[in-house]
Amino acid sequence: MNDILNLNPKRVFYYFNEICKIPHPSKKEEKIIAWLLETGKTLNLETKRDKIGNVLISKPATQGKENVTPVIFQSHVDMVCEKNNDTLFDFDKDAIQPYVEDEWLKAKGTTLGADDGIGVAIQLALLEAKDIEHGPIECLFTVDEETGLTGAFNLESGFMKGKMLLNLDSEDEGEFFIGCAGGKDTTATLEIEWEDKLPKDYMAYNIYVKGLQGGHSGDDINKGRGNAVKLLNRILWNAYQDYDLFIAEIDAGNLRNAIAREGRAHIIIPKAKQKPFENYLKEMDKTFKEEFRITDSGVTVTFEEAKMPKKILNELLQIDLMNALYVCPHGVLAMSQDIPNFVETSTNLASIKFKEGKIIITTSQRSSLESKKQDAVDMVSSSFYTIGADEVESGDGYPGWTPNPDSEVLKVLVQAYRNLFKKEPEVKAIHAGLECGLFSEKYPGLDMVSYGPTLRGVHSPDEKLKIDTVQQVWDLTVEFLKILK
Repeated sequence: MNDILNLNPKRVFYYFNEICKIPHPSKKEEKIIAWLLETGKTLNLETKRDKIGNVLISKPATQGKENVTPVIFQSHVDMVCEKNNDTLFDFDKDAIQPYVEDEWLKAKGTTLGADDGIGVAIQLALLEAKDIEHGPIECLFTVDEETGLTGAFNLESGFMKGKMLLNLDSEDEGEFFIGCAGGKDTTATLEIEWEDKLPKDYMAYNIYVKGLQGGHSGDDINKGRGNAVKLLNRILWNAYQDYDLFIAEIDAGNLRNAIAREGRAHIIIPKAKQKPFENYLKEMDKTFKEEFRITDSGVTVTFEEAKMPKKILNELLQIDLMNALYVCPHGVLAMSQDIPNFVETSTNLASIKFKEGKIIITTSQRSSLESKKQDAVDMVSSSFYTIGADEVESGDGYPGWTPNPDSEVLKVLVQAYRNLFKKEPEVKAIHAGLECGLFSEKYPGLDMVSYGPTLRGVHSPDEKLKIDTVQQVWDLTVEFLKILK
């Protein structure tokens, strides 16, 4: 039997295992939406979906709890699709392969999808349960949280009736979140100018930066981890000065909300400089290992000889590109002046791709202050305006969620935590984006809190779920429903 089916709470892990079988990348959630609709009908519960694909399943109160405040539980159904380069996997077709290692649940070579599949599983187990006391429950399942908050943006007014919302998309058991940063994406596009005539007596290499942890561009941005785009560009920038390097292609990073873990550059150098160039790459490997010995000790720089490309970047474009990537900010820009050790503003240089005659550079900015968020967008944009980028575009972004320390749902959840664990939970704001900010726009006065089991390495193939915290979150949820008046 699959190890996951032996874990407790059994019905939560049963549903999570079922979710792992269903492909559900962002913007491709049709299969899991259909499964949720079918599951709701199988449970004989009122089930509906809106135009964008959000699903709501409602469960009436148990006897004697009919007048309790209606509660909404909410999770998103899409997942970040990241895999190791040596893993053969198609997120559109293949099932995630979860396995137990010590106290953690992991996936073989890919993201696990516990962000936020475990929240979805908890909701389904609540809807199914016959042995818990509760008032009226609505379970909201939103689409496309990871790549644009599309489900939350397009949630219809009046779709839900509850007055309290518990978001199950946080990643530290024992921590309750009552506020989050707002965010915006910025993408720069450059038309590629090629040189078809290659210099004589040159040879080609592929250079790789690998082994970085990556991680969530909100939660992990302050942990001092390496960024593959930045490190690879640093190698190229210096090698152009010293070894007459020319670039044929750069492919580094992937998703806007993930710190870049891996990168590759296809380049050429003079044959006469082969040995010193290889020694330089070996030295950069040592340098990065020393610089990130605590925060990202797995980093490696490797290289291999490659086929000569048919063309290389125009030299002036190459210089502009490397300079822009070097000065483009990445990481924490400001810490909060109100909350100790809390990131206020950050930016993530997420990826660079050569695609259909264009160079596309993707970034994302976050801040608890709207003005500082826009300042970060402008800072990043100016890096590429300076070199005459053909397009620098920012989306509408999403709002932050203003903390309410007097929240009633928070008070009840804190009391439930005290009842069970005889200690105080931590009440915080989070630098990552949550859908709650958008819910508050559509449903003014909606009382909200976010919590969940412990996850690590989200948005990367290192994603893992701490198994015993799922039971703790389940028990807390049941106790909350029991004591809610």
